[in-house]
Amino acid sequence: MNRWYIKVILIVFGLTLTIFWSSCRKDFDYAPSSGNLQFSKDTVFLDTIFTNIGSSTYTLKVYNNSNDDVLIPFVGLQNGQNSSYRLNVDGLAGKEFNDVPLLAKDSLYVFIETTFDITPTTENEFLYTDALLFGSGVNTQEVPLVTLVKDAIFLYPRTLSNGTKETLVLGLDPDGNEIRVEGFFLEADELLFTSEKPYVIYGYAAVPENTTLTMEAGTRVHFHNDSGILVEQGGALVVNGLLSENRELLENEVIFEGDRLEPTYAQEPGQWGTIWLRQGSSANINYLTIKNGTVGLRVDGDGLSASPHLILSKTQIYNSQNDNLWSIGANIMAENVVLGNAGGHSFYGSFGGTYNFTHCTLANYWNNGLRNGTALSLNNFKESPTEGISTQDLQAANFINCIIYGSQSVELSFVQNPSAAFNSYFQNCLIRFNDPNSQFQDNPLYNFDDSSIYLNSIFNDDPSFARPFQNQFSISDNSAAIDLADPNIVPPITMDILGESRLPNPDTGAYENVTEN
Repeated sequence: MNRWYIKVILIVFGLTLTIFWSSCRKDFDYAPSSGNLQFSKDTVFLDTIFTNIGSSTYTLKVYNNSNDDVLIPFVGLQNGQNSSYRLNVDGLAGKEFNDVPLLAKDSLYVFIETTFDITPTTENEFLYTDALLFGSGVNTQEVPLVTLVKDAIFLYPRTLSNGTKETLVLGLDPDGNEIRVEGFFLEADELLFTSEKPYVIYGYAAVPENTTLTMEAGTRVHFHNDSGILVEQGGALVVNGLLSENRELLENEVIFEGDRLEPTYAQEPGQWGTIWLRQGSSANINYLTIKNGTVGLRVDGDGLSASPHLILSKTQIYNSQNDNLWSIGANIMAENVVLGNAGGHSFYGSFGGTYNFTHCTLANYWNNGLRNGTALSLNNFKESPTEGISTQDLQAANFINCIIYGSQSVELSFVQNPSAAFNSYFQNCLIRFNDPNSQFQDNPLYNFDDSSIYLNSIFNDDPSFARPFQNQFSISDNSAAIDLADPNIVPPITMDILGESRLPNPDTGAYENVTEN
């Protein structure tokens, strides 16, 4: 055995002893924590939650910036086991922890959640607080925890004797089987929503035949995942929102949104299902904001009714995962309405129908992934796996003094089946339709020189929206929509969506440019 080989064996043996000795140590030489920990936040705000609904998980990072390994004698909640907060400290769940090690120049994570029952406080809103404590005695450091808890009226399907939830029938699948969703019919004493407390709906709340669900000004309705409102045949929805003085708070408007109140969910699409007006139902809606649904508002019609199924005024629908407003052969009258960003269409009028839109803004600048639709889409047919293609007249699609715009070159999508009528008309509108390859030049539906379809409308000029990607579609001083509208429409619309006067020279779209007037 040569000397080099013996030297290698000795080195390996020495390393083995070192590793063995290190693995046998029961602990490192920790110094007691002296109150010099650093934190990623001075206070942890867990945002707003509803009573008895769990919060999101929030994170606090704890830093040891010293050159010594330290042992934190105590990490826990000031209110101890009685606290409504829950912790996870570096992978361990609980409310109190002793002798937590933290190496030099290292950090640990504390995850925080809460669920709080507001009932004993007898308040509609309650600020719940506690504190995270690190250390003991004079070296104790404190990080406050703050959560605003709201009381609410909860509406949900009953649990049946067999353990399943109450359901509603939506229709039949191609094989004739019932399509059901979790849901329930509203009782007579549940058909008036007020502003006293917010409403939280689980499953689909159905408005029964020959009844009306009425919502007073300032009502707030929050929907859980896969939830919404169904208005059954013969039923009605009436939303009596009013103009708000504060455009941030929207205190008098009615708002439909998801039930997660944290800021990270404020612009998250697809959090809930839809508001669905079934065939034979109706709605009259004023000052309503619908946001973050899958389909904001669906309206089923018969293609024949001379009276509107839906009257929509001073309303915003935006940030839907699919379509903001989807009509299937319905009769819709809309004025001072904003249909904003959507993963599909801002407005989708399918299977014919009758549409009269005046001073509306249809604008799609969707930036939450790929978009599969346009600001406006119209057709006069539908396809079914069992029935094939069915057609129905598009009796009228009148857009007067409207903006139809977006981030795509082409924001109009028209498909006509020749077996049914297709009647569209655009007057004094600002439209985005840029067709450099002349893809649509031979399609008469896009003959912009035909004054029987397009009258006094302009194309591809900038509407100059305030913040279109954030669904803020007011227009600035250099907007092409200024003074573009026809002032002589009947009946006249003298105010915009914010209550600003349109006289004497109105702007096209839902908003007036107030600095110009």
